[in-house]
Amino acid sequence: MGIYKKLFKDTLIYGFATMLPRLIGVIMVPYHIKWMNNEAVYGSYSVMFSWIMILNAFLSFGMETAFFRFFNKIEDKEKVKSNALWFVLLLSCFAGVILFGATDFIADYLRVSPELIRILSGILLLDAWVVIPFAMIRAIGQSKKYAIIKMCNVIINALLTVLFLYFFPKWSANDWFSGWYIPDFQVEYVYLANLLASAFTFVVLIPIYKNLRNKIDTSLMKEMLMYAFPVMVASISFAINEGIDRFMIERLLPSDISQAEAGKYAACYKIGIFMILFRTMYSLGIEPFFFNYAKNEDAPVKYATVTKYFVLFGSVAMLVIIVLANFLKPILISKPQYWSAMSIVPMVILANLLLGIYTNLSVWYKLQDKTYIGAILSLGAAFFTIGLNLVLIPMIGIDGAALTTLIVYFLMSFASYYLGQKYYPIPYSKDIFVYLGGSVLLSFVHFYVFRENYWIGGLFVLAFVGLIYQKEKKILIQLIKKLKR
Repeated sequence: MGIYKKLFKDTLIYGFATMLPRLIGVIMVPYHIKWMNNEAVYGSYSVMFSWIMILNAFLSFGMETAFFRFFNKIEDKEKVKSNALWFVLLLSCFAGVILFGATDFIADYLRVSPELIRILSGILLLDAWVVIPFAMIRAIGQSKKYAIIKMCNVIINALLTVLFLYFFPKWSANDWFSGWYIPDFQVEYVYLANLLASAFTFVVLIPIYKNLRNKIDTSLMKEMLMYAFPVMVASISFAINEGIDRFMIERLLPSDISQAEAGKYAACYKIGIFMILFRTMYSLGIEPFFFNYAKNEDAPVKYATVTKYFVLFGSVAMLVIIVLANFLKPILISKPQYWSAMSIVPMVILANLLLGIYTNLSVWYKLQDKTYIGAILSLGAAFFTIGLNLVLIPMIGIDGAALTTLIVYFLMSFASYYLGQKYYPIPYSKDIFVYLGGSVLLSFVHFYVFRENYWIGGLFVLAFVGLIYQKEKKILIQLIKKLKR
């Protein structure tokens, strides 16, 4: 049971480091909506965030996962660190030359200001430069340090956002400040806050570059790139699956409503943030665990158990969030004109739970150094995402984008499960299907039939938790006792 206790503690710390920043981000959502002029401005902000996700995936180039793999595989840890750092540095600097050199062209294509492209380029470079330092901190078990730096970053970001969006407009009425304030610069100000917070993070992590070796081990680099490249393809594909929907909404819907619809979609997507938080904090704790425990004979059994309990807790979380969706709506989304996009919420939450399940199911190809299979799955998913969005968004609007995400993550999970059982059999419990199916049924019935009836929602939650308690009573009590020691 010791491995579960360590996994639980690491997940809690990484989860706190992830949850608090994202919770602050959630708290900022109603203020972003309030302080930005309209849905179109918020839509522009959301579309740019999607491009950051995609480019971040390219600039990190899968080196974070490759670093974990070779850090646990090779005795010379500094060689692994230096190789990873040098590659990300060189790639990001090359990309920076292109981004800054083609600023006007990119700005024209994305229909934004050149100033915003310069700010975004700076964010991309700084974020790339801290990928390996953060991986190093996780690899050597400094989870508290990781948490503190992440929290400082988001607090600085939030405070600067308040300064730029709330105080700057107020101060602009004074002659002494009016020359400093730029009207209709709201999206740029939000990302400027992000840039300054990223700069702080990079400065704090510079010491990890201290012992950087002057040369690259080309033999090791070749192995790392062969491992990392498919991961990079998978990461870009994942970013497309997660973010391209905003851009496609903006381009596929009529121009007079497209940016506003993208803004509504992005705002209501935030109600699913709690499932995203659960999935993300779990993923941060689970990836090092998968690699560290891979050499043990009972690894498949342990992976099956971990997956079962992820689905169990995730299914409960999904049902609770969907039951409370209407309660959360006015808290997170302050302007009623955004609420027409609420129909996407159940699909978004279920899609993110399926993505977490896919994270568990994909362990087999990472452990067997067959990351190219993950790349093929993710690349196929990206093509499905683009193709389905092209068909469904013009037909049913933003609901088409949410439905596309749900379909794609289901297909990815199914394909990974099927292939995994063929190449690396893991004895998954059939209870997974009971918990997931029960939660989906109750969640969707409540949302689409009894959405505002919290009594029925509460009964659904109690019935579902009661089912779980009856099936897992002995194990849950044993686990709680062990964790208290």
